[in-house]
Amino acid sequence: MVGVETMDKIRSLQFLVATLDGGSFAAAARTFGTDPSTVSKAIVRLENELGVQLLLRSTRQLTVTSAGQEYVATARRLLEELTACEEGLKSQNEEPSGTLRLSVPVSYGRLYMLPMLRDFCRRYPSIKIDIRFDDGYVDIIEQGVDIAIRSGSVQDSQLIARQLSPIDFIICGSKAYLQQHGTPAAALDFERHAWIRFRYKQTGKLLPVMMPGADPEWDPGRQFIVNDGEAMAEMCAQGLGLAQLPHFIARNWLASGELLPLFKSMRQPGAGVFLLYAKREYLPVRVRLFNDFICEALEAQGEKPGSSWAETVL
Repeated sequence: MVGVETMDKIRSLQFLVATLDGGSFAAAARTFGTDPSTVSKAIVRLENELGVQLLLRSTRQLTVTSAGQEYVATARRLLEELTACEEGLKSQNEEPSGTLRLSVPVSYGRLYMLPMLRDFCRRYPSIKIDIRFDDGYVDIIEQGVDIAIRSGSVQDSQLIARQLSPIDFIICGSKAYLQQHGTPAAALDFERHAWIRFRYKQTGKLLPVMMPGADPEWDPGRQFIVNDGEAMAEMCAQGLGLAQLPHFIARNWLASGELLPLFKSMRQPGAGVFLLYAKREYLPVRVRLFNDFICEALEAQGEKPGSSWAETVL
């Protein structure tokens, strides 16, 4: 009897998490191949057992209560640990499988992750990929993400952060622009040039232009301001002005010769590209495999935790 009750409890927790992820009883029912009333009754049994309301129900939507948020966060962790443990045991005799949920920045994801994913999927064909492109903050524990790639700095103590590389910034210009306006030789020349500047979406601040010995508050100008790194590179290639690009966006443009580097790369202290995943006792095999694969792939193209290929530019 205890075993049956335990299995019912686990299934009820799965129904609850799936309901919140899908936004409805019907969505959870589709996930598990059952009907909405079965899902709803299971969650009611949980509420009766706990003596608290987990969901507020209306004809239009479901809203999670504060107690529900706390309970679901714990339920999600328990289910993830159980799944990871089961996968770890199975992997001793089986090919790695399951769904790997990734969250990646838009530009880094397109330019770096997608080519690597092709090779990863060829090596591990039984692992399915669910990838989300998002430059904003993502609570990977709350949203059930296995691995997040983030640029900048990491301060979340609940996560394990593995640095993939620093972020090296390179000041670039197109051949046509430099032929028409001249090539700057020092920081003092910058104020005579048009600039395409990057604005951070989260803070609204401009990325400072970095030069050896220059004041961090130094501002050479801002003829154009964009909040998309790939658009900034495209505008620079069109000859609209100079731009300071992160190495992962600049790479293909420099390789094609459409943009030229003007000075040696610079980096912000403490900033980098990080691979993040939640702390847990049993790390899913798919997470470990992807972690190691990405680090190996980046190292093969000249990127390590403390250095990048951009250090060799100029």
